[in-house]
Amino acid sequence: MAKLLLNMRMVPEDEAADVRAFLDAHGIAHYDTAPSRWGISYGGIWVRDDGDIDRAKALMADYQARRGASARQAHAQAMRDGSAETFADIARREPLRVALTLVAIVFLLGLVALPVLLLRQ
Repeated sequence: MAKLLLNMRMVPEDEAADVRAFLDAHGIAHYDTAPSRWGISYGGIWVRDDGDIDRAKALMADYQARRGASARQAHAQAMRDGSAETFADIARREPLRVALTLVAIVFLLGLVALPVLLLRQ
């Protein structure tokens, strides 16, 4: 019976291609499922044979460790260069989105504080 190796929710295409490539390179039979039309399911990469799932998970753990280290290194380099994205960059690029997000945060904090304020009176 097939086992899910990678849920495709918020997975970049290059990462999915890398996973497919290392599964192919190690001779692990797999298949993809497509996301649903209404976004209920995001699709995934499945390992066909139960006997291969432990090996696939070990390969996946190694890949994710390498990818994480690479991403941390790239972020650290961007911080040193000064090219890393900051809150100010986002606020300049998308001021309406930032303003609406801040208004929503204040509104939700007000809703959380409302029972306390009503009970004090």
